[in-house]
Amino acid sequence: QVQLVESGGGLVQAGGSLRLSCTASGTISDANTMAWYRQAPGRERDLVASISSTGSSNYADSVKGRFTISRDNSKNTVYLQMSSLKPEDTAVYYCYANFRRYFRYTYDDYWGRGTQVIVSS
Repeated sequence: QVQLVESGGGLVQAGGSLRLSCTASGTISDANTMAWYRQAPGRERDLVASISSTGSSNYADSVKGRFTISRDNSKNTVYLQMSSLKPEDTAVYYCYANFRRYFRYTYDDYWGRGTQVIVSS
């Protein structure tokens, strides 16, 4: 089994910063892409940022220049540093990872349970 556990969400004023963390545990043999998604009430879950195993990253246009994704492969952990937060960043943030487990030949998708971020105006 693989579990992803997010932390770092909370309530922050507009213009403030938060750092989200997501650590994976379990029988992980190889880690591929890791990412952060978010879902606001009444909206679909959207990609915020992703990072490959080699460190190549992509961002949604709405967060470019404000958010930074990073990862520590030795800890199977991905981070999301969020700065200059806006009320429209309010959402549940989900961690995603694509891992291969020991004794398996395929990579599978895994999701965390989410962490709430609320940005007040």
